[in-house]
Amino acid sequence: MRPVLGEAERRRLHETFEALCRIESPTGNERACADWIARELRSLGLDVQEDDAGPTARSDAGNLIARIPGTGRRSLMLCAHMDTVPLTAPVEPTLRDRGWENANEAILGADNKSAVAALIETARRLTGSAGPPPVGVELVFTVCEENGLNGAKAFDVGSLRSDLGYVFDHASPLGGIVTASPTYMKITADIRGRAAHAGIRPEDGASAIIAAATALAQLPHGRLDPETTVNVGTIQGGTATNVVAERCRLELEVRAVDPGRAETVVTEVIDRLQDGVDAAACDLDVTVEKLFTGYRVRAGEPIVELASRALRAIGYQPELIATGGGSDANAFHAAGVPCLNLANGTERNHEPTERVSVEALEAGLELALALIDGAAGALADPVAA
Repeated sequence: MRPVLGEAERRRLHETFEALCRIESPTGNERACADWIARELRSLGLDVQEDDAGPTARSDAGNLIARIPGTGRRSLMLCAHMDTVPLTAPVEPTLRDRGWENANEAILGADNKSAVAALIETARRLTGSAGPPPVGVELVFTVCEENGLNGAKAFDVGSLRSDLGYVFDHASPLGGIVTASPTYMKITADIRGRAAHAGIRPEDGASAIIAAATALAQLPHGRLDPETTVNVGTIQGGTATNVVAERCRLELEVRAVDPGRAETVVTEVIDRLQDGVDAAACDLDVTVEKLFTGYRVRAGEPIVELASRALRAIGYQPELIATGGGSDANAFHAAGVPCLNLANGTERNHEPTERVSVEALEAGLELALALIDGAAGALADPVAA
């Protein structure tokens, strides 16, 4: 049965979302946002704990967790992240054409504050007159998601009581269930050449920039197959136009749902880099860092079925999707907690035209409540023989 939101509940959801968007919380600076969330949840009588992930994640705040006891012994985790990408202007949330936008030329912060608002209002519903939920609920709010899931990776999953969890962090239409998400490999390539005066004795130099260009011309790039991509993100090098460039740095990424495929493509990228650098008589130092590990969940698994039933209950058709992006679900899944990322209806995240419709914002709250209702059956304690 579809959760019914009263008018007061809808109004409060939008007020909460607007207030959250006004709080600047770019990655690493989540303190004000974390304090606001903690105050709201504590005002509902909840015990809110902050972990010590801040220094590890490189944030001024830690992850938050709040627990709402249920009538059963099983628990469900719901997660959203507190940070946003950098702001280029203040956020002035405004309603236009049945959707929230920023009146200024900057992100709105709906990624991921639409989900944060939905979880706060879920807590308000569950601690109200309706009584306790059928299962325990653990609300987790993470830091530093945008720069590599660092908050979730530093989270102690041993503190969780939940059997499974959901993250509301895929900027696509409601109904999407991310059943495949990639492994993400970051490659930093430092090329060393020889400096020389470009006008007097260029033949004595070896240009690291030319080496980089030679290597880049040979690299696989873009979408290699439906589940694998390669991108060259930055290039920096040289000191002046009259100096043969001694140094050049490239930053690249490889994403592949299949971890083995990711390793294969990384090896190919490094080989091509080395070939190009060798041809230009330069040297190469390469650093490879795995920022997060991919996951693949089969259709029909309990975690997929629970999400599908919850979506149908609120009037949306489930769609199983593979994505090239990561989320905190990757970190929890890699740590042994079954977890899926769900679409939250946010539009054009990370862009100055970011938007979330009134319908999508309200559906996020409905979905959280439907997941909790549905979990009563999906996480039922086994009957003793």
